[in-house]
Amino acid sequence: MSDLYELQLALDFPDSLSAADLDVLRWHLGEGQDAVPDGAEDAEEYPLLSSRGPAQHIGGALVCDLCRSARGWALSARQEVHPDEFDDLHRLLAWLAARATTVGAVGHLRFYEAEVPDVLIAEAGSFRRVVLRPSGPAEGQLLPGALD
Repeated sequence: MSDLYELQLALDFPDSLSAADLDVLRWHLGEGQDAVPDGAEDAEEYPLLSSRGPAQHIGGALVCDLCRSARGWALSARQEVHPDEFDDLHRLLAWLAARATTVGAVGHLRFYEAEVPDVLIAEAGSFRRVVLRPSGPAEGQLLPGALD
């Protein structure tokens, strides 16, 4: 049995995103330098969005791509994450939310055995998680068990 979660994100960033921020983002995607880039003082020991290829437990493929868009930069990611990574992932999500221009639903977090994902909502420079239940939606911590 596994404790993996599926994380999906679809975010836009402004054209004015700094070169240092782009370096940090590209590092998390597994692109560019091997060492943690400058400006990533709270960076984890390894890139969190760098997995590619077949997913081991959630089905489908693990991907992450950053590309230029008409409004700046666009990021799409689908990754398997373990609860042991939630503290690091929480810091990364806060970092992404502070820079993203996307408002509204930006992705989801789903325990690999769950049928319904928890929706991630971006607003006012942060993300919140909406837990969907048969009795109606409920607010939850951004990541289950993560430190705030």
